[in-house]
Amino acid sequence: MRTGEPLPAVGEVLAALATGLWHWDTATELVTVDAEAARLLGLPAEQTTLTEAKARARLHPVDWNEIIAVVGLAVAEGTLAEVRIRIMDEQGRVIRVVRSRSKPSFDPEKKSFQLIGTLQEVTEPTPGTPAGRSAVTGDWRRSREAFLLDAGRALAEARSTEEVLRVAAGLSMPGFTPDGLAVFGVEGDRLKIIGHHGHQPGDDGPFSHMSLDTDYPAAEVARTGRAVYLSTPEQYKSRYPAAWPLAASFNRHSWAFLPLTVAGRTMGAWMAAFAYPVTFNPDERSVLTTVARMLAQALSRAGTAETERALTDGLQRSMLPTLGPQIPGMSVAARYVPTGGGLQVGGDWYDMIPLPGGPPSGGGRIALVIGDVQGHDVRAAGLMGQLRIALRAYASEGHRPDAVLSRASRFLHGLSDGATRPGAAEEDALADLRFATCLYVEADPATGTLDIARAGHPDPAIRMADGTVLARPTAGGLPLGIDPDADYPTTRIILEPGETMLICTDGLIETGGHDLESGWQRIRAILEDHKGDLEELADALVQGVHGPSSHHTTGPLADRREDDIAVLLLSRPEGCDETVLVPPKVRRTMLSVAQAEPERVAVARQHLRELLHDWPSPDQVDSAVLLVSEMLTNVLVHTDADALLLAEVRGESGGRRMRITVTDTSDALPHKRRPGELASSGRGLMLIELLADAWGVDPQGEGKSIWFELYESDGSGT
Repeated sequence: MRTGEPLPAVGEVLAALATGLWHWDTATELVTVDAEAARLLGLPAEQTTLTEAKARARLHPVDWNEIIAVVGLAVAEGTLAEVRIRIMDEQGRVIRVVRSRSKPSFDPEKKSFQLIGTLQEVTEPTPGTPAGRSAVTGDWRRSREAFLLDAGRALAEARSTEEVLRVAAGLSMPGFTPDGLAVFGVEGDRLKIIGHHGHQPGDDGPFSHMSLDTDYPAAEVARTGRAVYLSTPEQYKSRYPAAWPLAASFNRHSWAFLPLTVAGRTMGAWMAAFAYPVTFNPDERSVLTTVARMLAQALSRAGTAETERALTDGLQRSMLPTLGPQIPGMSVAARYVPTGGGLQVGGDWYDMIPLPGGPPSGGGRIALVIGDVQGHDVRAAGLMGQLRIALRAYASEGHRPDAVLSRASRFLHGLSDGATRPGAAEEDALADLRFATCLYVEADPATGTLDIARAGHPDPAIRMADGTVLARPTAGGLPLGIDPDADYPTTRIILEPGETMLICTDGLIETGGHDLESGWQRIRAILEDHKGDLEELADALVQGVHGPSSHHTTGPLADRREDDIAVLLLSRPEGCDETVLVPPKVRRTMLSVAQAEPERVAVARQHLRELLHDWPSPDQVDSAVLLVSEMLTNVLVHTDADALLLAEVRGESGGRRMRITVTDTSDALPHKRRPGELASSGRGLMLIELLADAWGVDPQGEGKSIWFELYESDGSGT
């Protein structure tokens, strides 16, 4: 055709190119094809109009479904619908493969599609060849969408930079998967490698801390924010001659360098290297660009999260003490685990405070404190730090446990009351009010005496030398910060040689969907079954409620509630080894019952049953519980004094002796008498004489002690 001559008709051009033309209207369900399109469909080479069913019969069933999906995607994206179609004969054999390209349009009134497109015969590419990788088909488009959805989900779930890089290395792109990846970050005016995949250790040496002014593709991308695609080694060598010797040794054939951009700022570059030639057509570039954007967002989130974790971990660790050297006569172990989510910082804390009267290294008294400020946020952490400092100051002044907690409660109430400043919204002021639970223990290592004051905190637990575990009920008051004038009575117990005291926050009890009762049973089982030193016991407690095994011990509640965990263990070892718990042949517990607390008689009965959990005779246990109830009640009814219960079990199993002593400060001695039939008192000593193997009344300098003994029986009378 000469210049200036009129152009040939479109039909002639398409016929010369062996390309057929077709029109499909889904409203009328008719397909019109020209002669070439009819020939490609296996029909006589003449223009004709087919019903949708006849046209569909000439196509492979899978490809027909693919056409429907590709048409919908093209309408949504406003792009061409392109798909490979296998043409079938009457016997169901594939006679050829054609490529269809069409521009679909949608009529919203008729709710129908209209497509005008072309058909052209193509050679089916061999799988695994470059042609097979670069083929643009409906299958490829569908795989691309699925790949991007999976990649976006995986990158969004990555929590750390290392995890993001691992996900990026495992991405399998549809048709052109790179075998070498590298992620570059920007530090000042330098380019550094954050991570790489598909290279040997040490390969990143020449590229580490490279100047941004270097004539290297990643540096150019970081400077300009524009992607660089290099399809062949020749392109790489011609554009970057200085950097080519460094890249030549990796034996790659194509490279894509894409900017990692977040909020308009280029934070680095991503390199994808291929061991085979890649043309980087528009579809492939679109996939790479999308992955680069998702990778940049994931790296930015991971970097921010790691910075927050490092900040909050440093804040929390700076607020928690180091226990320092061991105390002569006692051993201490502590654990803190932030599990409540959020900023990984909360209001749980513990502390060990040397008290006036001599340093711990010289055997002086110490104070152990554990507590939990309401909430799991920065404000809770701030209040925790202030409260811990205040408690340390009050304790260092030499105040007793009740006075320390009273002052701390007044201090925290003042901090919270300051939040209700004039002009503040009422709901904001109420939201700022906080309280804290706390347990304060003053310990004397020389005698094992523990004076305990409690402010709304869980009671301590004692693991005896033989493995028996008892919850030790202690007197307590309101949580700190609620009432500035609250009182906190003190309970004294003796930590015997070989015994260990556990104090913890409620996170150790309730984590994993437990309530106080079921959570305590889980902890008791861990304490009773453990064989080892104090540090191993602390690890076992944390692992039992927060480690992998905790998922097999979930509680009755529907949700797996998580909370921070703080644990303090105080042991009074026996023998020369101060870490291994050596069981002696005595089991002892002590409990006080005040005149104003008659309900603690029931607590004493339950406490005694727990102490005698392995006593073989249920009748003897019932007798002991009945006698203890009588003795404590007599003190509360007939005297004005408080009662102190001391229970001991001595000896080897099979020949043990139980001795129960109730002490009060009244000088009035009990007398045995025979009560009348309708009398309401006078049966206490009669019951003791009938049920006990031995009993007695011991006057003291001030007050008296009533005691009885029972000797172990197998329950059959022997």
